Amino acid sequence: MAVNASAVKELREKTGAGMLDCKKALEEANGDITKAAELLREKGLSAAANKAGRAATEGTVESYIHAGGRIGVLVEVNCETDFVGKTDQFKEFVKDIAMQIAAASPKYVTREEVPADELEKEKEILKAQALNEGKPEKIVEKMVEGRISKYYEEYCLMEQTFVKDPDKTISQLLNEKISQIGENISIRRFVRYELGEGLEKKVDNFVEEVMSQVNK
Repeated sequence: MAVNASAVKELREKTGAGMLDCKKALEEANGDITKAAELLREKGLSAAANKAGRAATEGTVESYIHAGGRIGVLVEVNCETDFVGKTDQFKEFVKDIAMQIAAASPKYVTREEVPADELEKEKEILKAQALNEGKPEKIVEKMVEGRISKYYEEYCLMEQTFVKDPDKTISQLLNEKISQIGENISIRRFVRYELGEGLEKKVDNFVEEVMSQVNK
């Protein structure tokens, strides 16, 4: 299909890939910019893909404390040079990630970090749920696969929807920053504390609370 110049420009800005490669990827993805960006990464043509193997040992550890001290987050985000680690653009990105963790409460950075035993247990539960719903055995496995994808989207930081922009995931946000900054960036690890965690208490909507503080 024919693609317009503005879509090519947007994809180039998002990935750092060449104009011709962006055009071809958009044609292959039927104009879907997100899918085209993924195709470029798979082919190693995006700036993010080209930088992914480079060592990122600088960066910063950022903290985020929710109003009233009810939630605390520490996150380590790495880049390649101390210079980039001190830039406002990098610092703003790290603050966004800390806020994301506070609001969305992920358990892992990537799906690869999910322990195999936990994943198998989740699959067993989802399979039992599907069978209890009266679903035919032949489609239960596909249903479980789809629901596991939802599990990753909920608990893996990189696959979560960005709370400040629901049109992109954290993975997409990260790739955009890599292209813009020009260095490999890695979200290495985090820890999140919630006041009274594990104790019986009322459930609050922390996404709304965190965003209300950001928008003040």
